[in-house]
Amino acid sequence: MFEARLQSFDDLSERAATPARIAALRAELKRRGLDGFAVPRADRQQNEYLPASEERLAWLTGFSGSAGAAIVLAERAALFVDGRYTVQAADQVDVKIFAIAHLVDNPPERWLEQNLKSGARLGYDPWLHTTENADRLRRACASTGAELVAVDGNPIDALWTDRPAPPSGAISLRDINFAGENAADKLKRIRAELSKLPADVLVVSDPQNVAWAFNIRGADVAHTPLALAFATVPREGRPALYVDAAKLDNKTRHALEEFAAVRAPDDLARDLGALKDKVVRLDQASAADALTRLLTESGGKPMRGADPIALMKSVKNQAEIAGARAAHLRDGVAVARFLAWLDAQAPSGKLTEIDAVQALESFRRDTGALRDISFPTIAGSGPNGAIVHYRVTRASNRAIGLNELFLVDSGAQYEDGTTDITRTVAIGAPREEMRDRFTRVLKGHVAIATAVFPDNTSGAQLDPLARTALWQAGLDFDHGTGHGVGSYLSVHEGPARISKLGTVALQRGMILSNEPGYYKTGGYGIRIENLLLVVAAPAPPGAEKPLNGFETLTLAAIDRRLIDTRLLTGKERAWVDSYHGRVAELLGPLLDPATRAWLDAATRPL
Repeated sequence: MFEARLQSFDDLSERAATPARIAALRAELKRRGLDGFAVPRADRQQNEYLPASEERLAWLTGFSGSAGAAIVLAERAALFVDGRYTVQAADQVDVKIFAIAHLVDNPPERWLEQNLKSGARLGYDPWLHTTENADRLRRACASTGAELVAVDGNPIDALWTDRPAPPSGAISLRDINFAGENAADKLKRIRAELSKLPADVLVVSDPQNVAWAFNIRGADVAHTPLALAFATVPREGRPALYVDAAKLDNKTRHALEEFAAVRAPDDLARDLGALKDKVVRLDQASAADALTRLLTESGGKPMRGADPIALMKSVKNQAEIAGARAAHLRDGVAVARFLAWLDAQAPSGKLTEIDAVQALESFRRDTGALRDISFPTIAGSGPNGAIVHYRVTRASNRAIGLNELFLVDSGAQYEDGTTDITRTVAIGAPREEMRDRFTRVLKGHVAIATAVFPDNTSGAQLDPLARTALWQAGLDFDHGTGHGVGSYLSVHEGPARISKLGTVALQRGMILSNEPGYYKTGGYGIRIENLLLVVAAPAPPGAEKPLNGFETLTLAAIDRRLIDTRLLTGKERAWVDSYHGRVAELLGPLLDPATRAWLDAATRPL
């Protein structure tokens, strides 16, 4: 399983074909009367993980990260990535062809304002851009006297002769014991939210929201059990699910038709065209600009905003919470076995990053419950650990060296829950600087884990807690502190997050990651990640508001060798000891004697 993913990644990362592909694209654009083209990393539903048939940005540029975009003009081109991928992009992309720009600090629209000539025609595929993104491009074009042009048929598709076929994974029904609520009841709640907007119809364009609302799971993309499907939910009337019939067996189709119409994907455009004078809610985060254009041209009234399903989905019910706890207990056993194995084998200097990835996946498979990993494992030794979203290839594969740090960020998809965990491990004797940085990251991690906050507190308000100890030393990290996590769905789930941009209030039942870090380019990387469940916190005497806090779900030892106890407060030290005591208590009885002995040593009090 890992070998197939590695081969696919290695193929995408080859840069040799880039000059010919760029030349062919420019020729195709000239034939169509265009002076440039915008290439987002996106499919029709803005998925994080794309089917191979939708990896246009990777095919064109060689960049394989999960977020990015390119602009190709007649004489110059640029690739835009965020802070997680600046190092990776420079390694993967032909910088003689593409200038590399920061997706946030110097976004495509700003670059266009500086590089697009008056009278130029910039093409874009309206199925791959949201309306908000298209509007930003349109304003940038207008500021230079240029024009944004919607293309009919993506020019890259005309050139990609060996493009993979679209996915056709089978759809399954979500067991009610894991879902905790039947689809009919969910749809009633969705209609109630729709009435508050008010809107006549909701177009569900995010496959995660389709999966949750209809209690289905699929197999169309890697790492997330999604079916690439659309849906519509009218305020009054029968919902519709737009999906390839080949993905449904008779039993699944019959179950879905009890509460929804099952329609072909091509019917979506026709049905939207019949919504004249209807107010139609479109998800601003995932709905393609093509949907806005379809509705507008047919006399419908598009209302763009948040899909109410996203927030509903993020608040887990008791069945989903129980599943998450069970999944983390199971995953904790696999991770403990891996960490014990790593401690025994890595000091020899014979292990590589690929060896570690294969072993960790093997330990998870041994649970007998693994459906997939929840994202490509990040296993970075030494300087590779400083690449925030590093992904090992045969070319980059590095031996895990003595007296270095090894960062491994991984997760699993089990039918009862999704996991995501990062541990940074000392191989041999860590330097004092490493211990200082690790301990500052740990202090931020503990600050989030022990936070107590009232209702309506956003992730942005909590985010500084994770950074304070680093800030005090003039340090920081260039990514969010935490993201939402689904229930046997996406490991990166909105709308809540702990970050500078996290505006959504945290609610009880949400599951989020807690993952501050520190990265020394060319040296090492540090990240400590657990998943947290938002729960009620005890109210102290005199409290005037209900309080919330976090329950830590992840169960795995934190490397004691990297902790400088002189930098910890008494409360921080007590938290580490309490957490380790809980890890040992819950995992110990489930481990073989050798791994249990390792865990007892790894979790002994500081």
